[in-house]
Amino acid sequence: MIFEMANTIILIIIILTSILAVKFKDLLASVIALGLVSLLLSLEFYILQAPDVAIAEAGVGAALTTAIYVFAVRGTQRLEEEE
Repeated sequence: MIFEMANTIILIIIILTSILAVKFKDLLASVIALGLVSLLLSLEFYILQAPDVAIAEAGVGAALTTAIYVFAVRGTQRLEEEE
């Protein structure tokens, strides 16, 4: 019962965070939201009893991909700098 509720709550938060990542105008905020989606997805994999997939998602999805996106955003012009 508790696992099903946690599973549902995490899935709802993943969907809301994904929508926020698309809606944000600031690129860095979108990258942070995508990193949060990956982190929550790794938590979901752990709850579904797939710890090896959860570790891979946390390492590659949440850490490495987010770092690459942050370096890419640093090479662009931020929204605040235009004004």
